[in-house]
Amino acid sequence: MSAPRPHPLHVLRASSFAIGALLLLVGVGVLLGEPLLIPPLAASAALVHGAPGLPISQPRNLVGGQLLAALIGFAVLAVTGPSAWGAAVAAGLALGAMLLTHLSHSPAAATAVIVVLQGPRLLPFLPLLLLATGLLVAIGVLAGRLGRTAVRYPLSW
Repeated sequence: MSAPRPHPLHVLRASSFAIGALLLLVGVGVLLGEPLLIPPLAASAALVHGAPGLPISQPRNLVGGQLLAALIGFAVLAVTGPSAWGAAVAAGLALGAMLLTHLSHSPAAATAVIVVLQGPRLLPFLPLLLLATGLLVAIGVLAGRLGRTAVRYPLSW
């Protein structure tokens, strides 16, 4: 038996807040002259607004998983240089590290891949990633507090 379809207002609310969060991240990236990892962060936003009750959607996992995966990506990049082989290894190592640290956040594996393939500078990459994940959490908290159909987020910190 499949899960019931979500109420249309919930779909509209989740979509609207996810779009708003991602547009804000694009705006910050444009102002700072740095792209802000839209593919993995779009997946993170989808989890925060589409499945706010899942453990992988919680702030600790979102922020911690993204930062841990980025650090692993930089470590693998230092060893392999930018390569598809290194990107595959980084994604797998990021998954293992997230599982070991209880920071599972599946979109973060893509962050490790992006680091290895694009070879960004550590600074400003990590502070921007921290800012971006913090904004995703803040908008998730805001969305969880507004309106009569508010969805509780986060369930845990």
